[in-house]
Amino acid sequence: MGRRLLGLTLTLTLAEARRCSLRWSSSSSSSSSSSSSSTAFDRLEPRSFSICAHIDHGKSTLADRILELTGTIPRDAANKQVLDTLKVERDRGITVKSQAVSMRYTDTASRKQYLLNLIDTPGHVDFAWEVSRSLAACQVALFVIDATQGVQAQSISVFRIATSLNLHIIPILNKIDMPAADVDRCKAQLRNLLGIDLDKHPPICISAKTGLGVDQVLHAIVTRTQPVSGAQHGETAERDGPGFRALVFDSWFDHFRGVVALVSVKDGAVRKGDKIASSFTGKKYEVIDLSINNPLPTKVPILRKGQVGMIVANMKNIEDAEIGDTFHLAGESVQPLEAFEATTPMVFAGIFPIDSTEWPKLEDSLRRLTLNDRSITLSRDSSLALGQGARLGFLGTLHLSVFRQRLEDEFGQRIIVTAPSVPYRVQYADGSDQIISNPVEFPDVSSNNAAGGGTGKKKKVVGVEEPIVRGVLACPHEYVGAMMELCAEHRGTQLSTTVAEFTSSTSTSSLSSSSRTGSGIDAPVMLEMTYTLPLGEIATTFFDSLKSRSKGYATFSYSPSGYARADIVKLSLLVAGAPVDALDICLERSKAVREGRAWVKKLRDVVPRQQFEVAVQATVGGKIVARETVAAYRKDVTAGLYGGHYDRKLKHLKKQKAGKARLKEVGLGRVSVPHEKFVQLLDTRSGER
Repeated sequence: MGRRLLGLTLTLTLAEARRCSLRWSSSSSSSSSSSSSSTAFDRLEPRSFSICAHIDHGKSTLADRILELTGTIPRDAANKQVLDTLKVERDRGITVKSQAVSMRYTDTASRKQYLLNLIDTPGHVDFAWEVSRSLAACQVALFVIDATQGVQAQSISVFRIATSLNLHIIPILNKIDMPAADVDRCKAQLRNLLGIDLDKHPPICISAKTGLGVDQVLHAIVTRTQPVSGAQHGETAERDGPGFRALVFDSWFDHFRGVVALVSVKDGAVRKGDKIASSFTGKKYEVIDLSINNPLPTKVPILRKGQVGMIVANMKNIEDAEIGDTFHLAGESVQPLEAFEATTPMVFAGIFPIDSTEWPKLEDSLRRLTLNDRSITLSRDSSLALGQGARLGFLGTLHLSVFRQRLEDEFGQRIIVTAPSVPYRVQYADGSDQIISNPVEFPDVSSNNAAGGGTGKKKKVVGVEEPIVRGVLACPHEYVGAMMELCAEHRGTQLSTTVAEFTSSTSTSSLSSSSRTGSGIDAPVMLEMTYTLPLGEIATTFFDSLKSRSKGYATFSYSPSGYARADIVKLSLLVAGAPVDALDICLERSKAVREGRAWVKKLRDVVPRQQFEVAVQATVGGKIVARETVAAYRKDVTAGLYGGHYDRKLKHLKKQKAGKARLKEVGLGRVSVPHEKFVQLLDTRSGER
């Protein structure tokens, strides 16, 4: 490890830096450099900023150019997505996990040096919680817009998060070197669609790929924002020592040093050896180590107000550094910083090992991975068909897909993931209600309307409510018809349609008022449609259909919008009369027959043939809505007969029939589906249900 560490270059990625930081203090060269670096960091005026944008608008590429321009990493053509350190991020070309790195920057105009803390953020709606907690640690938000695409649905979402946190917004128009770039159009969208005053916040035109204009971005960060009060150059540690408060916005477990907390210091300062306390738990810890990513972990003797760094204390459990917690000096009474809003899982799925004997290893892997992503909920689960497993809650289907890939890539796990489901609220006659996220536990809402309420007694079901989301769909006008048809297929209700942009002049008005003639306004170019949709309808193939029907031009962003009454039933599958609980589905009643027929056809193809016919059935409330039959093996028992009366053949046929009946009676409910076939059936990545 020591030899490898000495050979590291500054192009080392942040994830590798974390792993190598376990023993970096053992290197004498690292120790000497960290001493001088820490002194330099202590004298620099800090600025914390984040890069936020829609997917593929150039966040990670801009981060690469900023790191190169400040000399944090050498200029190299291989520098692509340096802060995207996970394999899943590089495979998919998206940012999943927020990353933080500090850098020195010398302003070319004033020749003054600054300490810039960069926090890269994801762009997909499923990782909005990552965005919000990262922005909470910043002063400035670089709002990046692709000049060839303009403002998209997720652009609006992240802009609202940034403005709700009172961050200073710096608009960035990226990809201006592309032939399809339309700067005037993007400026008009910023003004009319988002309400940005372009006189106070003039956008900066750049090309993150070539580095054009990136120096203007850094200059704007230090000149358009005021320095953090109490953290100006030359202020002594004694003045900012008392009243230390730091926001924990990330944490992870290190096998050598224990829990590492990534914090943004909001007030005061903390030194190595200080006693700190948690506002959540009240527990006290001694600070063992302080460091700043640059991009390698660099030791510092003190973390001051405005700086972002890592604190290692004598914390043994990851729960000791809960995200959103406020660290302060032990013995001091301080007002805790505003914590992050608790996340509510939107999509649930069961995860089981392919080999049931591997469950202990999978359980440990799940625990370790969920500790690094607090937005995931975890509980034990079991299935008659799949054995021991876990039930996890995610913020969306992409969140689930990324988690699955990380389990496979980082822990080498071979798993089965059940079809995603959403939490339903079941209302009982006695006035109580229950949130049910596992289809196996969903009550039978048949004519008897009775279900177990968790007390062993039957309780009458009077209604079921499903989660609803409020979504904003943005698309060019030529795809409006296809998008409206798609939302109608998924039981969407249209609330409004807004014309975001016109061909000859840009304006924002309702569609109903845009049908004027002779006003000089041509056909609308970009429209925004607001819908309410059931979450269960967009939890499977909605996004794939959205991209295919709009040829990739439409974008969709959504947020929770409560619950609404719906006619939800449980579709159960039976093989030879025995339920297959792992394939239970909750869905709207009108779709039960169609889905049932599709599932029994799939299941028929994987059930092995027997000496008797095997019925594959789909049921709703005890009523069979679809059926397929697996034909029995056939043997011609009359082949050996060389003559005689027909009664001889009939006798053999009746004997065969009686034997098959006995086999069917003995084998009823004992027909098993091969385990590898379950993997094929439950592979949610293979396509539609």
